[in-house]
Amino acid sequence: MPLLAIVYFSISGTTESLAHAVARGADGIAHVALCRITGDDIVSGRFQNESLLETIDRASAVAFGSPTYMGGAAAQFKAFADASSDRWTQQRWANKFAAGFTAGALAGGDQLHTLTYFSILAAQHGMLWCGLDIPGGEDPSGRNRLGSQLGLATHLVGGLLPQSDVSTAEYLGQRLTATASRNG
Repeated sequence: MPLLAIVYFSISGTTESLAHAVARGADGIAHVALCRITGDDIVSGRFQNESLLETIDRASAVAFGSPTYMGGAAAQFKAFADASSDRWTQQRWANKFAAGFTAGALAGGDQLHTLTYFSILAAQHGMLWCGLDIPGGEDPSGRNRLGSQLGLATHLVGGLLPQSDVSTAEYLGQRLTATASRNG
């Protein structure tokens, strides 16, 4: 079975809930490593967690997750991305499959920019992007509620994460790992 590394930062628990849903979607298709970026990983503004980076080195697929803050990925996630530059120069993550998920404060809270950032990060590493194949607003169970084909975008409704978005995260984990399994 392939290894799926789910690399994420979460402050309020929403992005962590999505990471766990992505992991549930991969259950039985891949081994999963939940790689949470924490404040302890940032030393003098620089991400320093070689073990997390080595987990990605071993993975066949990677899901990137971060809340959208001020129109982009959280600074803690950006510190991780910046620290991946040594791997970039060697293209150590080339041909791995990648996907992304994010949560913002509002339905139109610039989550697309965060997903675009993730896809560009993946492209720089030579990774192959896996978006959603659920037409927004067309799924009978309400998945891909906000209609983002690039990855999962969500926001809290009444202080809660909508079940349809949790289901979308599970589907994203299933799709990403199934794609990696077929092409690995």
